[in-house]
Amino acid sequence: MKLLSRQQMENLSRFKSEKFLTTSFFLNTDKSRQSRKEILVTAKNLLAVGRTRLEALSLEKDRKASLGGDLDKITDFCSQNMTSNSHGVAVFSCQGERFWEDIHLPHPPRDRILFDHNPYIRPLSQILSRYHRICVFLVGRPSAKWYSVFMGEISPLDALTNELPVHDKEGDFDGTSVRRIERHLEAHVHEHYKRASQRTFDLFKKEKFDWLFLGCEDGFFSELELFLHSYLRERLKGRLKAKPSDRDDKVLKEAVELEDQLNQAAEAETVRRLVAELEKGGLAVSGVKETLRRLNQVEVQTMLVTHNFAASGKICPKCRFLYLDEAVCPSCQKATDPVADVVDEAIESAFRSHAEVKHITPPSKLDHYGKIGAFLRYKV
Repeated sequence: MKLLSRQQMENLSRFKSEKFLTTSFFLNTDKSRQSRKEILVTAKNLLAVGRTRLEALSLEKDRKASLGGDLDKITDFCSQNMTSNSHGVAVFSCQGERFWEDIHLPHPPRDRILFDHNPYIRPLSQILSRYHRICVFLVGRPSAKWYSVFMGEISPLDALTNELPVHDKEGDFDGTSVRRIERHLEAHVHEHYKRASQRTFDLFKKEKFDWLFLGCEDGFFSELELFLHSYLRERLKGRLKAKPSDRDDKVLKEAVELEDQLNQAAEAETVRRLVAELEKGGLAVSGVKETLRRLNQVEVQTMLVTHNFAASGKICPKCRFLYLDEAVCPSCQKATDPVADVVDEAIESAFRSHAEVKHITPPSKLDHYGKIGAFLRYKV
């Protein structure tokens, strides 16, 4: 199964066994940088590390057997599934609960294996944050084309051909007929742009894309933008040089480069807004401890996390509240359990409360504010 939506992560975050641990396994399978043999060697070494960790764990026999079953099944999976073109793979297994999920990734993850109470979904969140569902709308006088671009892949959506009227080149002595023909051609082209813009809106209603990239002749961009429905103008994020006659791979390359530029600009702007809100004492917090406190109170609207930032912490087994160093949950007075990465738990908590999570590429100004922060829904 391919990684396609946030819903997949939310489904994974809801899985929890009261008795057994879950194995999370991530493997870089990008064949542009390594051979199949090298990938299999990495997988074998990673699973060997997992078996060494398992032997060192003090667990009941059936709990150890469940993790051992995870490693056996992941071993079989790796030996049979290294022929795909995906750049990475994520596997989540809990054989004690007969739970298994494998997801092919569009971006290589860091190789790792973990045993924990929940599936480790943070790498999925980081990957999804890089991509948007994009409609590429390329229009010229004789034709128009539409593409869907998502997670580095391109697929045609629709095409339209405009039959321009044919006229005799000879005109009147004073050029009246020539000017009349030019006006007629211009009106015909405008009608083509209107029909193409309407087709774009029809595709939006069907595909529900996030962004729109537009490619057209320089002199017609402003005019064509006026033909777009207001919903489309809200999603219009940039221009491409590509034309309807260009090859799909050229269109994809240009669209992906523009998406990367927009992501970088958006990250910088989001951090700038957070810092501004913090400095004026507004609806924002920073640092692990304060961000966890606001997550526990369901006050977080958007959480910002620096890529690969991790911190150990505590979790209440009853309330599921998260803490940095509380030995006892202040809410229910139950002893807290240690967690290897409380930031990952925070991401899962944010998803469960329908908050947005934005991953920030370092270095950024967020580094000076504890590498994590949040915009709040309200202030108490």
